[in-house]
Amino acid sequence: MTTSIRGVISAEICAKLKALGYARTNRIRLYGEEYEVLSDPFSRDDGVAVEVVTAKERKPRILKLPKMILRMVAQGRRAA
Repeated sequence: MTTSIRGVISAEICAKLKALGYARTNRIRLYGEEYEVLSDPFSRDDGVAVEVVTAKERKPRILKLPKMILRMVAQGRRAA
């Protein structure tokens, strides 16, 4: 069984995102909204996403993380 390089990179990025706080039971702020994260990061289409809820809307939904965050994580930098 072979694993694609893209899959390995995605798994590494997901692990780094998890270590930075984009993980289950944490709260994040994106797009001017605070989210409670319900899942660890996972590959989604051509990016990475997490399952979230907000205080206003308690129905779970998928939030795709911005590509800029993924690029910074891939390059080993932290967001300011």
